[in-house]
Amino acid sequence: MGDLSIEKIAKLARIDLNEAEIKMFSKDLEEVKIMFDEIDKIEIKDEPCFQPVEVKNMMRGDKVEEGFSLEEAFSNTEHKEDNFFKGPKV
Repeated sequence: MGDLSIEKIAKLARIDLNEAEIKMFSKDLEEVKIMFDEIDKIEIKDEPCFQPVEVKNMMRGDKVEEGFSLEEAFSNTEHKEDNFFKGPKV
């Protein structure tokens, strides 16, 4: 990766880099690119997995249950008005 690419990335990230840092990051990113190139060389015979570990849906099924009546819902509050809970003004 060239120094111009590093400068452009730094500018987009709003990071000020000196020349030594630009050279260092250029070398580091080149090593990362080489590692990705090595990964690309790996031959895969099987179809790649979307998720390597099988995940089961552990959620329970929905059950319809009876809710509170208006009287039960408003039984513990003084802050109500026209069948609505009344909150502080914002």
